[in-house]
Amino acid sequence: MAKRLFAFSTSRWSFGIIWLLITICHIALLYFWFGLPISVAVADSAIHNILLAWTIIGMSQYFAYYRPVRGRYLFLVSVSAALSAIWVVLCSWILGKIFAMDLYYLEWLNNSMPIFFVYCWILNLSMGLLSTFWYEMQEKQEALARKETNEKMAREAELYKLRQQLQPHFLFNSLNSINALIAMRPMEAREMITKLSEFLRGTLKKEDQQWVKFEDEIQYLTLYLDIEKVRFRHRLKTVIEFPPEASTMLVPPMILQPVVENAIKFGLYDTTGEITISIQATVAEKALSVHITNPFDEQLHKSTQKGTGFGLKSIDRRLYLLFARNDLLNTQIHDNLFTTTIKIPQP
Repeated sequence: MAKRLFAFSTSRWSFGIIWLLITICHIALLYFWFGLPISVAVADSAIHNILLAWTIIGMSQYFAYYRPVRGRYLFLVSVSAALSAIWVVLCSWILGKIFAMDLYYLEWLNNSMPIFFVYCWILNLSMGLLSTFWYEMQEKQEALARKETNEKMAREAELYKLRQQLQPHFLFNSLNSINALIAMRPMEAREMITKLSEFLRGTLKKEDQQWVKFEDEIQYLTLYLDIEKVRFRHRLKTVIEFPPEASTMLVPPMILQPVVENAIKFGLYDTTGEITISIQATVAEKALSVHITNPFDEQLHKSTQKGTGFGLKSIDRRLYLLFARNDLLNTQIHDNLFTTTIKIPQP
């Protein structure tokens, strides 16, 4: 329901002041221009303007509840004309009763009825148009607010779903690795369980956060890499570099872990040697850019030439939902190195 025009105190005060000025001008016109006695001028102005004020307020209130879709302007003209006619007749009847013995005033009042009718009609019509535009604008703003709220809720639900879809994938891999380590390297299996517990505890803390500091995200990522290093031991090496000013910049939580997981998958699987995954951050144009580089055999992984696994697709979707941009995730292959670049504008 749109807020009524006279529901605001400023509207009521403004209307009251304007109407007081109109009433004073009416009295002055009758007294100085038409030469009516001051008592008659005050009574005439009071009756006409008090009833006219209620007519205009009623007009505004009426259109707050009902506005026809078709023929609204014809309806507005008709209603304002009917109210003006009733107002003229009612004012003439009341003033006729009060000044029944003043024949000069009664004659002047009867001759002035067409002018009063047009005057009232113009005011009622103006208020009707103003009220119609006001309430339609209010309804459009409320509809837009509801739409934005629904879109925001849908966007947040999708972001949450994307984060939840990524977590089981990593969790299943870790559990399988723990299962394999229990028999051969029980101490490392225990270490991996401890680190996995800390990782999942940190994940739960970040569920309700939309932004985290980059240094916190790196700490979270380091914990993930520690788990993977238990799995792959000396075969996995990492290099993390970023300038001091990047530490306090904001990023979406868990935005890097899927990319690094993707880098480990395509850089370390199906190989027996050591690999190095490089994570470098740069700051430029009020944006943080993170570059994740891993070895990549293009002939061995023909099916992944575009580098768009589920992890990368989910990140691309998250970035679009947050920033409404499709150019924040880029991949390239050069000299058997696969580089994923994530650009994060600062809020």
